[in-house]
Amino acid sequence: MAGIQAGGVGSGLDINSLVAQLVSAENASRSGPILRREAAATTKISALGTLKGALSAFKGALTPLRNLDVFSMRKASSEDATRFTATASSGAAAGSYDIEVINLASAHRLASGPYLAGASTEIGYGSLTITVGAESFDVEISQDANTLEDIRDAINDSSDNTGVQATLLNGTQGTRLILTSRQTGADHAITVAASGGDAGLAALNYDPNGTMNLDEMDLARDALVNISGFPVSSSTNSIDEAIEGVTINLLKAEEDAEFTLTVGFDSASVTTRIQSFVTEYNNMQAQLTKLGGYDAASKSGGPLLGDALLRSIQQDIRRGLTSPVTGIDGDFTALASIGITTTATGTLVLDAAKLNKALSADPDAVAQLFGSENGVAARLYAQVDARLATNSDLDTRNTTLKRQLDDVSRDKEALALRMEQIEARYRKQFTALDSLLSQLQTTSSYLAQQLASVPRAGS
Repeated sequence: MAGIQAGGVGSGLDINSLVAQLVSAENASRSGPILRREAAATTKISALGTLKGALSAFKGALTPLRNLDVFSMRKASSEDATRFTATASSGAAAGSYDIEVINLASAHRLASGPYLAGASTEIGYGSLTITVGAESFDVEISQDANTLEDIRDAINDSSDNTGVQATLLNGTQGTRLILTSRQTGADHAITVAASGGDAGLAALNYDPNGTMNLDEMDLARDALVNISGFPVSSSTNSIDEAIEGVTINLLKAEEDAEFTLTVGFDSASVTTRIQSFVTEYNNMQAQLTKLGGYDAASKSGGPLLGDALLRSIQQDIRRGLTSPVTGIDGDFTALASIGITTTATGTLVLDAAKLNKALSADPDAVAQLFGSENGVAARLYAQVDARLATNSDLDTRNTTLKRQLDDVSRDKEALALRMEQIEARYRKQFTALDSLLSQLQTTSSYLAQQLASVPRAGS
């Protein structure tokens, strides 16, 4: 707007106030339609965002149900989870197995004798060849860095060392060098051979077929279990090849103690996913109703009341939900047949007992109901995905509304410039009027003075 201007100085006319009132009145009449367009576009953009969010959440619940493998999920249960646990993939066959954990896999661990002088004890210099299973690496110990601490660091810092961890253990008898294999199993046993130098490193020699100057604290041992009477070994405490699709994690060993491993259909997991589908559908329906509904109490409608696009989305979803699934056999060709029904308000209700009965009777048929090519989840997912796609009706509508906001922004800028011009015109006109009134007042005063000096008749 124009800068600060002085009010009328000749006539006493309040130019600033008059100009401000006139400009304000004219601005209000011109800006009203623009602001209403802006509010309408902003409200609808927000409403479309809410609609897209509701559809996206529902799409997320549909995603797993359109995959037939979800309905083939297996659950592995251990009779004693302190002995072993297990997991099963969808490819695992149902059945039960007797598991006896004879021994756990362990990592080879060697310990030197105790050194009373602690980590700073000088052992000797030369070369150490350390072998773990079939892999070997050499560690050079220099004469000026030959303490227990130096030897530990040299082993751990060796770029070729991928199999052993060196540590120091401080006890009441002194400090010991501990060598531990990084992997469990009989194939990862450790041997140590010293050479060269002053022969002091010979105190660390360890060869089960020769000199053993280190103490064997833990054996390099494979896990051993009996599965339904058949022996199975593993270099780790995880066995994943004995029973197809099943991984057994060993925790505690005890000979002559058998516990049952049961592999079966994971109905609880499937039920949870179907319940999520029902919940997200109801959440979506609540949002759609709020966007396009009418509240008789407040006599107000949602931002998309009467919107053709919203009605189209609701009708498509309703048809996809309630239409029977064709091309499949069995008794389960509609959601109602497995316990999912529609209420008078359009929400879904799940009868858990009926669903569990259906899953127990024929889980493959329930899978086809949701995940087959024309299944409920598959077709609803396709519908919702198309609505959320780039260049869809929703996307196009949103783009159009954003362009309208751009137009509104330009109209507001143009109006502001127009108001500046109008203000300048009003100010010019009132300034001219003020000048004219000032001149008239001066003339009036002059005439009054002249008339006052004219002699009166008979004086």
